Amino acid sequence: MKILVCIKQVPDTTDIKWTENNTIQREGVESIINPYDVYALETALKLKKSTGAEITVLTMGPEQAKDILRKALAIGCDNAVLLSDKKFAGADTYSTGKTIAAAIKSKLSDFDLIICGQFAIDGDTAQTGPTIANKLDIPQVTYVKAVTECSEQHLTVKREIEEGTEILKVHLPALICVLKGFEEPTRPLINGIIKAQDAEITVYSHEDIGLQPDETGLRGSPTYVSRAFRPESKGQCVFVKSSDEICEKLKEFDIING
Repeated sequence: MKILVCIKQVPDTTDIKWTENNTIQREGVESIINPYDVYALETALKLKKSTGAEITVLTMGPEQAKDILRKALAIGCDNAVLLSDKKFAGADTYSTGKTIAAAIKSKLSDFDLIICGQFAIDGDTAQTGPTIANKLDIPQVTYVKAVTECSEQHLTVKREIEEGTEILKVHLPALICVLKGFEEPTRPLINGIIKAQDAEITVYSHEDIGLQPDETGLRGSPTYVSRAFRPESKGQCVFVKSSDEICEKLKEFDIING
């Protein structure tokens, strides 16, 4: 079984900077692995233990994105691919999904399963994974809480929905987007760290994956951020510890009488 895990470097939320195009500046900014992508990695590692799967981790970003790829290699992933090109800069979720799908189709087409995090904390759109699946014309399952069964042909997952949970069986190859799981994140061992530092990371540009410059990055993005700002606080939160306190507060604000 061959698994692709798509991860993303996101800026530390305390250090967000913006470019002149109102996109998040990534070069030269302290970055971490998107937390939901950590759960994607854990799902892949769990499948590797049970099936002997080979895991390739993939990201799109500047040269510094190699750091998060090496962290993934250190905890047990087998191969790493970086999509890096100045033409990719400023991509929205559609352009990002299209670029990743093009790379998978042209360079990594022998996959069985693609795993993505459900959200990215710097955008929170939950669109990149579904866009990849759409471009590759494969089935997708979102809001996956756990993988309960895996065979050569199918994957059975537990999916979180508003009414509770549902169990779905999906035919492979497929893509799943995962939520927070129950496992603690894997910590790298010394041998893994050493191996990751010496590992070769494959890098592809827009030419390598068969895309034209105007199909990628800011030029290939149909959406544009006109303004970015932090919302102003409009009120203070009041904490209460009992039902009696709730009633008193509701009376205070003239929401109930008596």
